[in-house]
Amino acid sequence: MDEIKKYIEDHKQQFLDELFELIRIPSISSEKEHKDDMKKTADKLKEKLMDAGADKAEVMPTDGNPVVYGEKILDQNKPTVLVYGHYDVMPVDPIDQWESKPFEPEIRDGKIYARGADDDKGQSFMHVKAFEYMVQSGKLDVNVKFMLEGEEEIGSPSLEKFCQQHKDMLKADTILVSDTTMLGPDNPSITTGLRGLAYMEVKVTGPNRDLHSGLYGGAVANPANTLAQMIGRLKDDQNKVTIPGFYDDVIEVSDQERKEMAKAPFDLESYKKSLDIEEVDGEAGYTTPERTGIRPSLDVNGMWSGYTGEGAKTILPSTAGAKISMRLVPKQDHKKIARLFEDYFKSIAPKSVKVEVQELHGGQGYVSPIDMPAYQAASKAMENSLGKKPIPVRSGGSIPIIATFERVLETKSILLGFGLESDAIHSPNENYPLNQFYSGIETIIRFYQEYAQSNQ
Repeated sequence: MDEIKKYIEDHKQQFLDELFELIRIPSISSEKEHKDDMKKTADKLKEKLMDAGADKAEVMPTDGNPVVYGEKILDQNKPTVLVYGHYDVMPVDPIDQWESKPFEPEIRDGKIYARGADDDKGQSFMHVKAFEYMVQSGKLDVNVKFMLEGEEEIGSPSLEKFCQQHKDMLKADTILVSDTTMLGPDNPSITTGLRGLAYMEVKVTGPNRDLHSGLYGGAVANPANTLAQMIGRLKDDQNKVTIPGFYDDVIEVSDQERKEMAKAPFDLESYKKSLDIEEVDGEAGYTTPERTGIRPSLDVNGMWSGYTGEGAKTILPSTAGAKISMRLVPKQDHKKIARLFEDYFKSIAPKSVKVEVQELHGGQGYVSPIDMPAYQAASKAMENSLGKKPIPVRSGGSIPIIATFERVLETKSILLGFGLESDAIHSPNENYPLNQFYSGIETIIRFYQEYAQSNQ
């Protein structure tokens, strides 16, 4: 066992105890009643960064939840790594589907079960512990900065302004992020692309009050029916989005690149079995990995209308609403797509209803070159710790702030994530395998070593 592995083995319980302290704080950014929990989590992270060896750490205010900033500057002439992560988590509903309390972490079958175990407290905390090893061992040979925010799960509305205000403080040669997944525990990969996002909320209003469905049904437009029909018109029978101009800026990936992507291991039958579905669905002419990696998509995230309580209540509802998100590929501008969506959605509404459209949040897509020194260092580090050279892949997910970093901080990001598709992030029973947590710490340590050597 080499020195790094021994250090991790000797400190496993300490790592978990400290991570569990963070997880137990219900830092749900989308729920106002957890405002104090956001500050409490930020204060705890500041403490952990100082304990790990930061020269300074502070909880810095924003227009929303605070940012935790920390740094250790060895020499202004040495390369600087900026670590980004987030300490806010998603809501826990439906709570009845959790097998254990979401903010009381449990270890079952070699996995940590809790909200935030993976996304992103577990993955962010790997960086704190890797940094701690580098400082305590005296082997750190690059400058390190931390920026841990509390609004990623609501679209990072305050972070762009924070970055603009503190551009000099955040100056770095590369940004290191662990908020993505790998292909599998035996198939390491590094995310080189993210889809952008345009997230909308729509409301359809019919009569000025709920109506008796017997007296008015068939004579007055039912907003629930109308909304369902309108949503049905957002895609055609080939699962292509029908919004005019939606595909105008989509860059078609070459056949050669599609062949390279196809080398990544993917078992369609296992994929369907894991989701308990008989068939996959998506845009015609593309494989499942292509549909989530290089093609845009549109999905309803939630719908509401009328009576949903126990028993029957025969009404024709006054209103109906839905949340609809569009995942976008690089070059698609989320503001433009939001405008196109609003124009089209209103245009297909019958005169029997009124329609409101609101853009909630969004972000641009991102592509990271694989010939950068930082990417090469990450690839070597992962190969050394996991025994296989990682495959570069494009993710179907979105981290809107990553494109902002490139635009505002003028720095590329390396998406060195260790989550698995089976981790159920954003869902009940979110989990994170212990092996991924520990191997993530090891890989990040080796990244610092490789990156320092590449800059000598």
